[in-house]
Amino acid sequence: MGRRPARCYRQIKNKPYPKSRFCRGVPDPKIRIYDVGMKKKGVDELPFCVHLVSWEKENVSSEALEAARIACGKYMTKYGGKDSFHLRVRAHPFHVLRINKMLSCAGADRLQTGMRGAFGKPLGTCARVSIGQVLLSVRCRDLNARHAQEALRRAKFKFPGRQKIIVSDKWGFTKFKRSDYVKYKSEGRLIADGVNAKLMNWHGSLATREPGSGILPPSGA
Repeated sequence: MGRRPARCYRQIKNKPYPKSRFCRGVPDPKIRIYDVGMKKKGVDELPFCVHLVSWEKENVSSEALEAARIACGKYMTKYGGKDSFHLRVRAHPFHVLRINKMLSCAGADRLQTGMRGAFGKPLGTCARVSIGQVLLSVRCRDLNARHAQEALRRAKFKFPGRQKIIVSDKWGFTKFKRSDYVKYKSEGRLIADGVNAKLMNWHGSLATREPGSGILPPSGA
């Protein structure tokens, strides 16, 4: 017996049911890679960021997440180049789906018990997403901005329900707005931290700072 269609499990009904020592024998999720492209590119190299945001409260299967990752990655590789983007899947399929298997062969009515003991066996996994939750994020150079938006538009077709493509006003995957990032960078207050950046403030011991890297508080403080 194969997988049930994802439409059978789209609605969020019950409590979360994660894999645990009580819930064993769960199949591995279809998606195993969550970062695609140049995931080690520094924070300064890929400033543009765009998100695919869920506009419904629903379950998204691990198969749908994997299909969207492949579709988005292939389009960006073809039109932007394999070293021009970093794609990150932001939803993780922790919720276990169950199926109460029924026999459909001849003479099955003698073996089936109907609704007796109807708690099903693990079938697969899905992510429980809410309205406004980010499903996929892409950071790239500004010249590939339209390719990133088109790649996410194509990834939308792999998901049920409604999604929106929202261009972020932040610098890459950081929490700083682009104007603030440029300002902090010119002031020497940012420390690159992989795909992110840390903002140096005027707290903490001066003994641990590099010479010339002390930050003065604003005049109003």
